[in-house]
Amino acid sequence: MAKLLVTYYSRTGNTAQMADLVAQGAATVEGTEVTARPVEEVTPEALLDFDALILGSPVYYGGPAAEIKVLLDASVKYHGKLDGKVGGAFATCGVFGGGVETTILDLIAAMLVHGMIIKGEYGGAHYGAVAVGGPDEQAAQACERLGRSVATLAKRLFG
Repeated sequence: MAKLLVTYYSRTGNTAQMADLVAQGAATVEGTEVTARPVEEVTPEALLDFDALILGSPVYYGGPAAEIKVLLDASVKYHGKLDGKVGGAFATCGVFGGGVETTILDLIAAMLVHGMIIKGEYGGAHYGAVAVGGPDEQAAQACERLGRSVATLAKRLFG
């Protein structure tokens, strides 16, 4: 059984809503165990227990929230130990052009440095699910698709 972690930081609740949708999408993939937790409840050591990781963050000054960055910075202790795990990302911002893609790319870059396999999307949100404010119907569908897509790949590799 593939184990997938969705972890996120959410100050206003928008990113938490997206995390729930991502986890719901992942949970539709039979043979996948899905855990969703705020980043404050996740230790760098816990990342070793999962086959896949989906990170979510609001945009702060064009990049991820400090709380997510703290986890990523602390994960350097396990450099090389996340190699081959599957990754994905999602983000929320306050306005169009508010830095949502740069935030997702920062999250993906950190996972790539760990040697993780990033699941892109050929249609729709290529880098990961995005929302301006809370997730609308289109963002909700992208969240669920991200969860399913990452879970499906993780199951193929680790299931």
